[in-house]
Amino acid sequence: MGYVENIRKYVGHKPIFFCGCGVLIFNQKGEVLLQKRSDDGLWGNPGGAMELGETIYDTIIRETKEETNLDLNPDDLKIFKIYSGKEGHHIYPNGDEAYIVSIMFETNTYSGNIKLDEESLDLKFFKIEEIPDNLNGLFAPVARDLQKREQAKKQK
Repeated sequence: MGYVENIRKYVGHKPIFFCGCGVLIFNQKGEVLLQKRSDDGLWGNPGGAMELGETIYDTIIRETKEETNLDLNPDDLKIFKIYSGKEGHHIYPNGDEAYIVSIMFETNTYSGNIKLDEESLDLKFFKIEEIPDNLNGLFAPVARDLQKREQAKKQK
């Protein structure tokens, strides 16, 4: 049982605070890998909650492997942005509420073959301008920032 699940035994669905991380994985075409989540049926990025004793790098490497079967090298991860406050507030489909400090990484270096797990209905690379509208609430601000960055690149 993970840290968050253990805390939930004591607080139920009440808001909790925890640290998590996610990753934007880009292929050679500059497309970003998104995960259609099995808990809410919405698109987001691979990632999850930090467990006790883990570093953020341990967390993102573990979560990415669990959710996509891809391997990441911590030396190739760059921080995209850190999200917190209202952007980190999330109510899960089961009613659990959380305020998450989420460190979003990006990389274009990975190895392995994509494989679905029980947390993923689909894994697919998208062009930045074609990111779907049905986004997980935690990923929506990330997609907005990613699209702003892409637009700024095109204006240069």
